[in-house]
Amino acid sequence: MDQTRTVASGDSLYNWHMHEVVVYSRKGCHLCDIVKQVLVQLEGAADFQWNEVDIDLDQELRQKYNEEVPVVWIDGRKAFKYRMEPHQFLKALAGSARGRV
Repeated sequence: MDQTRTVASGDSLYNWHMHEVVVYSRKGCHLCDIVKQVLVQLEGAADFQWNEVDIDLDQELRQKYNEEVPVVWIDGRKAFKYRMEPHQFLKALAGSARGRV
């Protein structure tokens, strides 16, 4: 889902984009809980929306990420696995925004 819209700011226009963040995780994963806490903590600090995907509900995802959870994707690109600090996440969001045309 693309949430890009044009926003007027004075005499200039700029594109605003809501970043898409996906956390691949599983139940009982302590590192997954920490990453999700970081995302909840930062929800008001940056323009992103996130959702969680339980890899154990999909055999293909379980095979792909079984030894890596949590895995965090930002705007369709793998950004983190195992751990993610708040400042690292915000830096990755900023880098993702610069990479857009």
